[in-house]
Amino acid sequence: MTRTIACVVGARPNFVKMGPILKGLALADPGLRAVLVHTGQHYDEVMSDLFFQQLGLPKPDVHLEVGSGTQGQQTAKILSRYEEWLVGASPRPLATLVVGDVNSTVGCGLASVKLGIPVIHVEAGLRSFDRSMPEEINRLVTDSFAELLLVSEPSGMDNLRREGHSEASMRAVGNVMIDVLKTELPLARELQQPAKLGLKPGSYALWTMHRPSNVDEPGVLAEMAAAMIRIAHRLPVVFPSHPRTKGRLEAAGLWTKLESAPGVHVGPPLGYMEFLSLSSQARIIVTDSGGLQEESTVLGIPCLTLRENTERPVTVSLGTSTLVGRDTKLLMKMVDDVLGGRYKQGRAPDDWDGRAGERIGREVVAFLKDRS
Repeated sequence: MTRTIACVVGARPNFVKMGPILKGLALADPGLRAVLVHTGQHYDEVMSDLFFQQLGLPKPDVHLEVGSGTQGQQTAKILSRYEEWLVGASPRPLATLVVGDVNSTVGCGLASVKLGIPVIHVEAGLRSFDRSMPEEINRLVTDSFAELLLVSEPSGMDNLRREGHSEASMRAVGNVMIDVLKTELPLARELQQPAKLGLKPGSYALWTMHRPSNVDEPGVLAEMAAAMIRIAHRLPVVFPSHPRTKGRLEAAGLWTKLESAPGVHVGPPLGYMEFLSLSSQARIIVTDSGGLQEESTVLGIPCLTLRENTERPVTVSLGTSTLVGRDTKLLMKMVDDVLGGRYKQGRAPDDWDGRAGERIGREVVAFLKDRS
């Protein structure tokens, strides 16, 4: 009888991380078939199809075609459609593996556990301690029912212990995002994405933002746009804009202002390889992305994080990230420190070594064996 495990992706960070996980599973147990389930949470070509192509992911075995909606609408659709697929699946998966903290993570996890199918959570234990963030709720809920908790950084283990999880349920496996970065970095740099914008490596800032705290309040968004323009007086700023962010900027009358600002390079979202080509050769990264905090730490690039808190504190305590929140004065001071050679030197955790996928594969196979 065929043995299967359902591996869920739904949003861009999931796509990046799933490749090494699938390879790790195949290496640990060639007889275990991974069924790739795409919820359709991110569904346009750049946010989805292009990532599958560039990262060498197989075509999804199942596509739930959920699409957009409010937090509740989208999560409910994901839960309902994944449950429907699980009920009809033959053979039924031995487990559901979910990654990160998006709606697909919690929706598919809930559907699975309610049918008695165990859930495995990659990137378990991350906490920002800010329950106004939908991602924090997704993390807490998913960890509450997951049977195997695979942790990417030391704080995750501490958080799970404090919440009462057993040592037997937790495994420190490292950061699977870094597996992809280390594999793809040489090819990404060969794309010479900075040169296509007329920029030299190490001579520009890369800016990304998408979180509601930064883009949903017109006053805050205007301050962010003004800071971007001020930084562009010092060095060029590349701003590949998330579709939601662009919409907010347009509604606030700020998009055309950024388009016409000297030194600001605005554009659409990029594929993973094009973006990595830019991020890996930036002088400064300004972002509210958790994944970019991690990548910048490994790349050794100063990361000025537009958040009051982070679920990835090791990037601050050990790495290259500094939390500046929405304080644009502090942001400008940190830019001065970077350009003046006064910014801290960071390093990556030891197990961010490019082999997390292999460790995940071994832990998942051992878990399934023990459970059977």
